[in-house]
Amino acid sequence: MRAEIENIVDEIKQAISLLRRHLDWDQAVRRLDWLNNKAEDPNLWNDATEAQKLMRERQNLEDSINGVKLLERQVDDNIEMIALGEEEGDSDIVREAEDSLKLLRTEAARRQVEAMLSGEADGNDTYLEVHSGAGGTESQDWANMLLRMYTRWAEKQRFKVELLEVHDGEEAGIKSATLLVKGHNAYGWLKTESGVHRLVRISPYDSNARRHTSFSSIWVYPVVDDSIQIDINEGDCRIDTYRSSGAGGQHVNTTDSAVRITHMPSGIVVACQQERSQHKNRATAWEMLRARLYEAELKKREDAANAEAASKSDIGWGHQIRSYVLQPYQQVKDLRTGVVSTAPDDVLDGEISPFMEAALAHRISGAADAAVDDID
Repeated sequence: MRAEIENIVDEIKQAISLLRRHLDWDQAVRRLDWLNNKAEDPNLWNDATEAQKLMRERQNLEDSINGVKLLERQVDDNIEMIALGEEEGDSDIVREAEDSLKLLRTEAARRQVEAMLSGEADGNDTYLEVHSGAGGTESQDWANMLLRMYTRWAEKQRFKVELLEVHDGEEAGIKSATLLVKGHNAYGWLKTESGVHRLVRISPYDSNARRHTSFSSIWVYPVVDDSIQIDINEGDCRIDTYRSSGAGGQHVNTTDSAVRITHMPSGIVVACQQERSQHKNRATAWEMLRARLYEAELKKREDAANAEAASKSDIGWGHQIRSYVLQPYQQVKDLRTGVVSTAPDDVLDGEISPFMEAALAHRISGAADAAVDDID
């Protein structure tokens, strides 16, 4: 078997191993057996809501288990076909089996991504906050570049994007902004992007054309649907209204339509200025607060790597998850996985899925953070 095909087989087997580990294979098989027995219970549909929930779980688990079994069977069958073809000198059989293995590699990668997006809230819509770091206009411009990058990525994924609030910078860029990204698995895709992002470039705001390093943070948290109960004591919250900033028309800028809610026990702050109506902005802000509190609980239960909110950590050296260098050379490097792109213009135009896929794979593998050197 050729070295290229041996490498493809190794990739498929590694993907299968990760899928088994992610499923907790033995536990998943036992759970499916229990669900199959439960489906035979005539009393199951006495509670239609619970029954539908169990049947969805059964279908998803069955699809996942059967998918892994099918991959294992097909990779073994094609390896045997190659061995048989080489033994009989039949190059057509060998070529057909090799082509099948290449397709299996793509299928294994697809199932890996699907497995990565099977968390409790991964299928939900999501909020994404951008916060500029210290550095004035330079970091505020960088925050605006990140806002555009995530907007472009979401549009390419055919997600719907809404700008809920934005605080403009004094001269250029933004101090902060919040996006609502709507679409299946929006939170699952974006959840690993929380953290500090570092930019190195020749500053367009420096008359001496010196290199500057800027930092901005991203914070991602899922929209909470009606099936999730989050109780909030309104007495624990401070509600402020203020005039909206940015584009929105004369009416927006002359009335106190924007709403900010501060949850005192946790220190979480949310804001919305999307609508002209203060009532609508208030309702959206409450939904955002519920989502933030739910996300905080998810972090506790999942013991996720990013346990601290990016917007609450120091936005500076030692905290970045990704570095973007535009001068004197061009490179983007993820400091958790080591994934590199030498086309930062493409990355800043929304081509960030490879970074997300690697971060998701890194998370489900349970491996420690790689020892990745930053770039200058």
